[in-house]
Amino acid sequence: MDNFNEFLWVAFPWLAAAAFVIGIIWRWRTDQFGWTSHSSQIYESKLLRLSSPLFHWGILFVFIGHVMGLAIPKSWTETVGISDEMYHVIATYPGTIAGIAAILGLAGLIYRRVVNRSVFLATSRSDKVMYVLLGGALLSGFFATVSLQLLGGPHGYDYRETISPWLRQLFIFQARPELMADVPWEFKVHVIAGFTLIALWPFTRLVHAFSAPLGYTTRPYVIYRSRDTRTGPVKEHVAWEPIRSHTEQLDERNQTPSRGA
Repeated sequence: MDNFNEFLWVAFPWLAAAAFVIGIIWRWRTDQFGWTSHSSQIYESKLLRLSSPLFHWGILFVFIGHVMGLAIPKSWTETVGISDEMYHVIATYPGTIAGIAAILGLAGLIYRRVVNRSVFLATSRSDKVMYVLLGGALLSGFFATVSLQLLGGPHGYDYRETISPWLRQLFIFQARPELMADVPWEFKVHVIAGFTLIALWPFTRLVHAFSAPLGYTTRPYVIYRSRDTRTGPVKEHVAWEPIRSHTEQLDERNQTPSRGA
């Protein structure tokens, strides 16, 4: 295998993973105030309410499908009695639906940022790069799924014999780039797009994916007002009365201040 393929299927994934880990640590140590999704709901909420849940739920199931397909060896599914035909149906059709949801949601978010001027002005350069990389990864994966898994025959392409073991071997630092030699170009493009997105992930708003609001499940209720109709108005405390000048107080009592007042 030539040096270019060695770089593409060994060095580049390792560099992307290193950039991801180091970038996350650096971002947390230097930019905790910027560790946020930079919500633009204040500028527009109608399209956001439709597109954001569609994208987030779709990308969640896409991620789960990737973990199941890449991390679980083929021998394990065969051991529990899942045939190739059954696995193909389980992985392909729900994955396609999740991909459609994620792409439609992302398209709605991008349309919202382009059309709404306030949201567009709040879009940074890193946001634009992030949308390009995220769109590239989603579209390349969806194209590979449709062209090879849905339209590529009854069983599609069995990536569990090439891409999956190649990726697992990378994680244990025993690279086998030869496994990627005969992989269809559609999946190769998707893999490169995915690792490029991973490398730049820490430097975009995507870092908010690691900020799970776990504290919301255990924190006490915050009561702003009572719903009890029997509750009457509370008398205002004198300490909160506005401070007025001596002249204003005398005017209310129809009195004239002395010259020394």
